[in-house]
Amino acid sequence: MLTTTHAFSGFTVEDTEVALAFYRDVLGIDARLNEMGIIEFTHGGTHVIVYPKPGGEPAGYTVLNFVVPDIDAAVDELEAAGVTLERYPGMHQDDRGIMRDRAAGRGPDIGWFTDPSGNIFSIIGEDSRPE
Repeated sequence: MLTTTHAFSGFTVEDTEVALAFYRDVLGIDARLNEMGIIEFTHGGTHVIVYPKPGGEPAGYTVLNFVVPDIDAAVDELEAAGVTLERYPGMHQDDRGIMRDRAAGRGPDIGWFTDPSGNIFSIIGEDSRPE
């Protein structure tokens, strides 16, 4: 078994200054640029690093999930900040972009949006997560 002290997540962005402004000003995350030019933040106990990769491609999957107490209120907040939820073919998303599958037993209420580099983030309704 691997002995570890902790774990953290990381992903890349095209421009750290633009990403930092989005994370702080739009999402309200207490993020900072460290001495190496890497964005760092701890949110809900999870440490995340975001490092520059000019010309890099965004991840084709969800890199960061935010559990929210009220998914409709979270969509309202995102929309007020100019962020719209992504729509994916074949997903049962409602007119707000939320996939509400808890009642069907397929998962939590969830919606996806992207950061300025195109990385995919999600919001997940806290009360819709499986026990």
